[in-house]
Amino acid sequence: MNPSGRPHPDSAAGPSQADAAAPLLQLCGVHTHIGAYHILHGVDLSVARGQLTMLLGRNGAGKTTTLRTIMGLWRASQGRITLSGQEITRLDTPGIAARSIAYVPENMGIFADLSVKENMLLAARSARTLAQIDAARLRWIFSLFPAVEKFWNHPAGKLSGGQKQMLAVARAIVEPRDLLIVDEPSKGLAPAIIDNMISAFAQLKQTGTTILLVEQNLAFAQRLGDHVAVMDDGRVVYTGTMQALAADRALQQSLLGLSL
Repeated sequence: MNPSGRPHPDSAAGPSQADAAAPLLQLCGVHTHIGAYHILHGVDLSVARGQLTMLLGRNGAGKTTTLRTIMGLWRASQGRITLSGQEITRLDTPGIAARSIAYVPENMGIFADLSVKENMLLAARSARTLAQIDAARLRWIFSLFPAVEKFWNHPAGKLSGGQKQMLAVARAIVEPRDLLIVDEPSKGLAPAIIDNMISAFAQLKQTGTTILLVEQNLAFAQRLGDHVAVMDDGRVVYTGTMQALAADRALQQSLLGLSL
């Protein structure tokens, strides 16, 4: 068993070549209305299996709405969302999460009145007691985020902003997930904590976890991203490799109004 909690490749048959080549997550022509407001205007997005896809764009471009629509927190009014080829567009949020998806919202979603330990236990869906959480995986999480172990018995609401973000990601990965969706993990963090977060996501990539990140810190995006999709006015207006976008300053200025 590797640190991800997944079987070693030699111990079980892997996905077929066709499955491995197909996107894990795909949005086709997705529209979302919030009240009277039409926010997403036909979003087309593919998230490659086992890769880290960055979703970039100016403020108000529709990035967070896209994540919330994937998770069923806001309902797509038109279009189709599939996970491993199975449509999830009309599922409710618990049903979507049960399909091995973890979501870390921009507000982190931790329970401030509970201890760090209690937050972690709540996130471990298959465990009712601490002893039922995979001990090796928990040690691995502590190695990624030492603050989670250090403040194990402290109220989560007393943590610093960076420590809360570490806890939010730790909760999302306390059990193996096929897809991890995170909204602006570096927002408001000190440079040292951002470096820690980059290291953690890099290790997650090595476990084969598919990751979709919304990010405003372009240096963060450049260091981690395999693929990139750029949104503007509720649509995806560019897709490509992170390497190609990072190498083209004119394109960065055109799409984002700034450069990496």
